[in-house]
Amino acid sequence: MMKNDNRQSTILLVPQNRLGTKGLILFISLMGMFIPLSIDLYLPAMPTMATYFQTTASLVNLTLIAFYFFFAAGILIFGPLSDKYGRKPILILCLILYTAGSLACALSLSIYQLILFRIVQSLGAGGIMAISTALVKDCFSGKLKSKVLAIIQAMGVIAPMVAPLVGAAILRIAEWRETFFLLALIGILTFIGALLFEETLPETGRYAGGVGGSLVRLLAVGKNIGFSSFLFVAAMLAAPYMAYVTVSSYVYQNYFVLDAQTYSYYFALNSALAVLGPILYICSIGRLSAKAFSWCCFGIALFSGLCVLTVGNHSPLIFLLAYMPFTLVEGAIRPFSTNILLDQQSEDIGSASSLINAVHTILGSIGMAVGSLAWSNMIHGLGIIMIFATAMAIVVWIILLGSKIKIDGLL
Repeated sequence: MMKNDNRQSTILLVPQNRLGTKGLILFISLMGMFIPLSIDLYLPAMPTMATYFQTTASLVNLTLIAFYFFFAAGILIFGPLSDKYGRKPILILCLILYTAGSLACALSLSIYQLILFRIVQSLGAGGIMAISTALVKDCFSGKLKSKVLAIIQAMGVIAPMVAPLVGAAILRIAEWRETFFLLALIGILTFIGALLFEETLPETGRYAGGVGGSLVRLLAVGKNIGFSSFLFVAAMLAAPYMAYVTVSSYVYQNYFVLDAQTYSYYFALNSALAVLGPILYICSIGRLSAKAFSWCCFGIALFSGLCVLTVGNHSPLIFLLAYMPFTLVEGAIRPFSTNILLDQQSEDIGSASSLINAVHTILGSIGMAVGSLAWSNMIHGLGIIMIFATAMAIVVWIILLGSKIKIDGLL
């Protein structure tokens, strides 16, 4: 037993005697699945939910947009609070919010109730996401941290691959409410894991000021120009990805006239490629410089956007093949950039984690909102979003390269 404990202490900066190293990685990975599960599980039901509630597709889309917006708010609120009160108590609070919100969504009697309870659910999910990223910095270091981030990201993208399949299967035997009951069950299982989890932030390392002061620490982290500028560059790719998530069910089911089950297969295939993104990042370590890796990602993303715009409307298969390269690089750049961004901070890790996830979420929300506009052709609209967002990232990236701003591990 002592031998195993010593081995664990060489891997984890803060040992987890009940969960262990593998258990902790699985626990963090499960928390990383909350947002894709909360979004993608009921995507196949969205076109039919408008009929069920006798409402418009725009209001049904608001259940996605509101979730994503308040998810960002939850990240910004609970990440800094975990720097003050510790990871475990804030995590337990967020899991209670998420689980209660999921149950309330399942019991909603109107589209407005569903939107309201999705907000409750999203606040909890935001805190869970912020804390999961902070735990990586708390517990791992060096190349191991890079690999753990990639592993967690790879496992996290399994959720959007499987969720639509499960959601479509649920619709064959039940209705959309059961998807939220399933999310509540996942919240309960994660809550059990949180009870086994041992605190990783000792009292000596916590923020000693007031609650308001802990939230102000977000500004202190944000004032790091290198941190903020590179975060913007990396997070710009979240906008086109979430735009795709928002419009995909309508593109495949309404434009290409596929049924919900067939749509779920197309969505799962695209998400399956996202698993290769983190693997691509792991393989690039030691082979490509951070600059070269970034340029490769931006080039592929721009090429994918041009393909979606020019040939994406020919068939569902061509649309899928045109968009898949973007999915690959978006999945690769997330763990790559998160690893670099976490290395910019030696303290206020909860706040740094909050900003990383919140900026991705906010830009993703913008992508969802723009993707939901009344485009004459949703596929052309998506291609335009992809090209514009990637071009914006490249412009800021070039400015960053030409400046004297120092970013550890990148410039």
